[in-house]
Amino acid sequence: MRVLPIAVLTAAAALTLSACDSGGADKKDSGGSTATAASSGVCAIDGIDFEVGPANTAPAAGDTGNVPVTLTNHGGTCALEGFPGIEVQDSAKGTEVFADKSAKPQKITLAKDGTASFTITYVRGTAGDAKSLDATSLKISLPGAKDARRFKWSYGPLAGRTGPDDLNASVSTFQPAGD
Repeated sequence: MRVLPIAVLTAAAALTLSACDSGGADKKDSGGSTATAASSGVCAIDGIDFEVGPANTAPAAGDTGNVPVTLTNHGGTCALEGFPGIEVQDSAKGTEVFADKSAKPQKITLAKDGTASFTITYVRGTAGDAKSLDATSLKISLPGAKDARRFKWSYGPLAGRTGPDDLNASVSTFQPAGD
């Protein structure tokens, strides 16, 4: 068996990893702003289609609901790692939905037409209540990306723990989806 020096193996590994690089090409999203795919091959939002729902909507104040979101990659192979950026918005402001503290993020590689998902879990609030957020839209961003996509929020008000800036809601990490 032939033994190769560590330096040769390290260089070969670096070349192999750089072959997965997205190239850092500029891309345009639907809003007209420019998003650059990072050299780590992170997924660019303009190469991703989102499907929000169907949800397990919380029927009454105090009940828990789940909103699944499925992502389909229509660009080149890319990676998702960590948590999506989630903000729910009413007519005046947006409030961040924080990561589920018990979730352990993993790195997922998405090939062209590959899918992943995450879930937003929330407690339904009471419309017009000072501690609730009467959300009308949902803003989703990907780790490492500056751009975001907006969707209609039709799942009722979100309960706040101490007020509308401290929502009783969380978002899971990315999970592989499909076959």
